[in-house]
Amino acid sequence: MEKPAVLKTDGSDFPDVLDYQSGFGNHFSSEAISGALPPDQNSPLICPFGLYAEQISGTAFTAPRKLNQRSWLYRIKPSVTHEPFKPRVPAHEKLVSEFDRSNTSANPTQLRWKPVDIPDSPTDFIDGLYTMCGAGSAFLRHGYAIHMYAASKSMDNCAFCNADGDFLIVPQKGKLWITTECGMLQVSPGEIVVLPQGFRFAVDLPDGPARGYVAEIFGTHFQLPDLGPIGANGLAAPRDFLVPTAWFEDASRPGFTIVQKFGGELFTAKQDFSPFNVVAWHGNYVPYKVHSVNFPSLIHTKMRGLFIKLFHHIHFIT
Repeated sequence: MEKPAVLKTDGSDFPDVLDYQSGFGNHFSSEAISGALPPDQNSPLICPFGLYAEQISGTAFTAPRKLNQRSWLYRIKPSVTHEPFKPRVPAHEKLVSEFDRSNTSANPTQLRWKPVDIPDSPTDFIDGLYTMCGAGSAFLRHGYAIHMYAASKSMDNCAFCNADGDFLIVPQKGKLWITTECGMLQVSPGEIVVLPQGFRFAVDLPDGPARGYVAEIFGTHFQLPDLGPIGANGLAAPRDFLVPTAWFEDASRPGFTIVQKFGGELFTAKQDFSPFNVVAWHGNYVPYKVHSVNFPSLIHTKMRGLFIKLFHHIHFIT
């Protein structure tokens, strides 16, 4: 079968309307070109259209079936075809993933933080990210970190990958257009988005300067809480969680930079193509978003704040 023409884009033409799949923890499948998903198997000797099969794992492959998380990605070029990673220069001094007495202090007083000012100089999501507090260790795979971000420009010819944990992003000001290896997500204030560990993504700012909060957890993944006496219809409904559909670009990108966070430090590697070249994928380890308006705090009561006890591990209250 002749390989069809693939979508070419410079990344600036983000669609006005996006298609999503719905569900929390479901096994999804999506293909930007019909027939790109291999039938009956995950990694055939020759994939349709000459694509490369890669698996991204969110858990050990021996994890119980109900806990096992992984996805198969079928891409135009292998993700490993990049130069060796090197420490990013200058270093990002405001990111922390190891919390101990050498770099933190305890304070029992109730604390509040005023909204941070938007940077005057051009600052993208990566450079605008900084740590407020946390506990545990990314290397020990236990704990969490709370960050904030303030950005004034889109990420240009680069992608970010967090090897330390999952990001839960809560925009407070400004819409985010997020391109991931599984597809695109449009995230506005009032919504939250989760970007799992290991996925590469880029953040564009269609409304200009943006600001918000980021929760990061190490060694585990966000889960929906048990309902208890609230009842079967309280809190977040799995159907309200939205997952992107496959989208890809097949364009030359000389000098494209992968920025990877590992142990709280940033490393960079160059490649000559976009990492968003996944033509098809299937699995249950995926980015997703949800809107707070779909969240009833009790059985029949709509919440008035942003959200209350949506996930285990991290509680945001407004």
